[in-house]
Amino acid sequence: MSTINVDGHHLTIENVVQTARAANGEISLRLTPEAKARVSRAAQAVADIVRKGEVVYGITTGFGAFKDRIIPHEQLRALQQNIVRSHSAGTGAPLSREVVRAMMLIRANTLASGHSGVRLDTLDLLLRMIERGVHPVIPRQGSLGASGDLAQLAHMALVMMGEGWAEVEGEILPGAKALARVGLTPVTLGPKEGLALTNGTAFMVALGCLAVVEAENCAFVADVAGALSLEALHGTTAAFDARIHALRPHPRQKATAALLRRLLEGSDFVRTDLRTDPQDAYTLRCMPQVHGACADAVAYARWVVEIELNSVTDNPLIFFEEDGSATAISGGNFHGEPLAIAYDYLALAMTELGNISERRLNRLIDPACNRGLPAFLTERGGIHSGFMLTQYTAAALASENKAMCHPASADTIPTSANVEDHVSNGPIAGRQARRVLRNLEQILGIELMAAAQAIDFRRRALGADARLGRGGAAAYEVIREHIPFLSQDAALSPYMLKAAQLVASGAIREAVQNRLAATPHPAQQAS
Repeated sequence: MSTINVDGHHLTIENVVQTARAANGEISLRLTPEAKARVSRAAQAVADIVRKGEVVYGITTGFGAFKDRIIPHEQLRALQQNIVRSHSAGTGAPLSREVVRAMMLIRANTLASGHSGVRLDTLDLLLRMIERGVHPVIPRQGSLGASGDLAQLAHMALVMMGEGWAEVEGEILPGAKALARVGLTPVTLGPKEGLALTNGTAFMVALGCLAVVEAENCAFVADVAGALSLEALHGTTAAFDARIHALRPHPRQKATAALLRRLLEGSDFVRTDLRTDPQDAYTLRCMPQVHGACADAVAYARWVVEIELNSVTDNPLIFFEEDGSATAISGGNFHGEPLAIAYDYLALAMTELGNISERRLNRLIDPACNRGLPAFLTERGGIHSGFMLTQYTAAALASENKAMCHPASADTIPTSANVEDHVSNGPIAGRQARRVLRNLEQILGIELMAAAQAIDFRRRALGADARLGRGGAAAYEVIREHIPFLSQDAALSPYMLKAAQLVASGAIREAVQNRLAATPHPAQQAS
């Protein structure tokens, strides 16, 4: 069992992904003593506000356009329960288990910072639900990414109240029964707690944590697939010369060129005699420039998500003066604009990786530009169609991605009687980015599958002893463990699905990284 300390300040993307993908009993979530003290102090501050009869938004007033409605003392608990019930207005298919678990942990971490005013018992229930596998059934649509992810977080909080529905051990149960199944008891929400649970960016950040690690995997595999395609197409490494990239020193362009050089070390498949054919097409020659620019978007998304993970994003927030007195201040940290723009940027970049991958695939199967390989990578063209339809599918996926990378953050529709008059649409951007990634994993899998087929044909011309580059060899071996050389037509879909799984699971990335780590760099060998 792994233990993750929850304190509002040190949660990482890797913590979130580990928790999201963990089975029941594999994760222990520990609220640190410092966090407990902060949470208790903020909860007491809320109790003092109520006791004194102060007018504070969301504690003693209504919400949104009802901000000017003062709520009688005896109805303050009902106010918090009602926001959860009324805001449970999501629609669409339920979110995946991993997104729900990620969202729950992120919300708990925000509350642990001690500026939200929830009680320790309420926060502890949320942590125990994650540990014991109580996963609220949360519809995926309905959040605008401003005032936080109201609908999704309300569906989460509804189960904490013993209402709604949750999945436990593979069974969907009413909220109270789901909690009872694992020995937990519903909470009666106190002042500020319903608002604190529903007002924040946890859903958006959950999508981002998962999208970042998925995009980092795809960005690496895109370099591997590009290198293997270059070898299959008898390309040259000249364009990856470090001197070229030193003159245009975008850091991730330089890093991509360096990785491509490393992946292609020792290859007998690359072209070294450049007298009659000095350069390759853009999809091969410009990989550092294109892949590097896409990697910039991934790095930016990680930077934004890492900041957001340990931010406090509900409203109002509780602050303490030097004399110990508390102040509640209303602001707009729930607005998802930083995330929305980052996710739109990420979706665009991942679309571009799919575009360039599909074009390399086309070169592999087109006899007009594949340097002597058989048309559609089949020996008996005509009676066999070979890999012809793989490019159709990749093109369809690439085109679908182009439709999905329209920026969600460019749109806004006012809500709550124009009080909430600008929204981010961050959840839409995050969901689109992950849908683009699912398509990209398939496109890259198809390219790798075709490149392996092409390598087998190229080897006939170069000789059985011809060696692939270090990275290409590792990727080729993984592919051939699961996908055979196709000497005749067969149903391609199962092989394409397997190739996509090899990409998405990290199997390709892990094999290549292990091979590179096990092989000293030439500079190290020289020393």
